[in-house]
Amino acid sequence: MARLKLLLPSKLIFTTKLSVRISDINYGNHVGNDAFVGIIHEARVKWLTHNNYTELHIANEIGLIMSSITVDFKNESFYGDEIEITMFCGEISKAGFEIYYQLKSNRNEKEIILALARTDMVTYNYTAKKIEPIPEKFKAILL
Repeated sequence: MARLKLLLPSKLIFTTKLSVRISDINYGNHVGNDAFVGIIHEARVKWLTHNNYTELHIANEIGLIMSSITVDFKNESFYGDEIEITMFCGEISKAGFEIYYQLKSNRNEKEIILALARTDMVTYNYTAKKIEPIPEKFKAILL
């Protein structure tokens, strides 16, 4: 099976840091794949909050829905690691956009890439229960 390759776009939109919690550790004594997904979600929420948005409210009744996620695991992460999550904007369509993530940590004075990920986000009207175009004001934080 061919290994998935995610290529990071150049449009940097946000960087944040999160510490690995003991609850992120699995039976293999490293961060579990489900915890990596939670870390990615937390970074996205921090980016939205930084821009005065929430996933449920980017304009009027429009919020965001994640339609897919892809994670390419590169290295283990352990309790106590501080993970730097750098986020990039990929393709933007009428009603959706891609966010790419690079998760890395420093260990023994070396930068280690832990994972690369991509989420496909769709703008969604929660009241009307339908996909809506990306509001122009929100699109500005992607460009």
